Amino acid sequence: MGDAVGRMLAPAVGIAISPMALVATVLLLATPRGRADGTAFAVGWTAALAAVPAVVVPLGSRLAAGTVAPDWSWWFELAVGGLLLLLGVRRWWDRPREGRVHGPPEWMRTVDRSTPARSAALGATLLATDPKNPLLALAAAVAIGTGGAPASGKAGAAALLVLIGSLGTLLPLAVHLHGGDHAARRLDEWRAWAATHNAAVQPTLLLALGTSHVGAALSGLTA
Repeated sequence: MGDAVGRMLAPAVGIAISPMALVATVLLLATPRGRADGTAFAVGWTAALAAVPAVVVPLGSRLAAGTVAPDWSWWFELAVGGLLLLLGVRRWWDRPREGRVHGPPEWMRTVDRSTPARSAALGATLLATDPKNPLLALAAAVAIGTGGAPASGKAGAAALLVLIGSLGTLLPLAVHLHGGDHAARRLDEWRAWAATHNAAVQPTLLLALGTSHVGAALSGLTA
């Protein structure tokens, strides 16, 4: 299990660092049905993320045919790394420039009219429509599926992937539920930081993750 966890840890953290997920959670928690909406959003995000290893880990195990980390898995990781690098460059190029006004996305303008069902759908949508998240989830699931861990170890690594990748939604929810009198102020500070620094955080994160995946793939292919 240790090798599977080691290869999926960086992608899982990359999924967790999703500023818009944190912003959406905090905004939903401030609605009249805040607890229900925020919980539904976290459930939608987590369920959408869990669907990836649920399908890919067993498939990867079968395709590996008993071979630990077959060459095709490293080629797949190399492709993911290259795509992450390209995405990082594009995000940096498309970042908001000083003096330009960018309106909020549609979901943010209607968040006060959200329902638990819409919040759950929004969680799944935000996870799936940010290309970073599916790429990282696929890379982590392939690494787990083609690793040498037994079935129980792969299941544990997949569960850990989902838990870590959902922290961007689960942590604000936990603070709201158990943070006491200062929870609202703390969450608003997190939301403001995430919204302000998203344009810088995302390209940097993508470039770092892309470089890591390319380096790991090249090491695996030449080993």
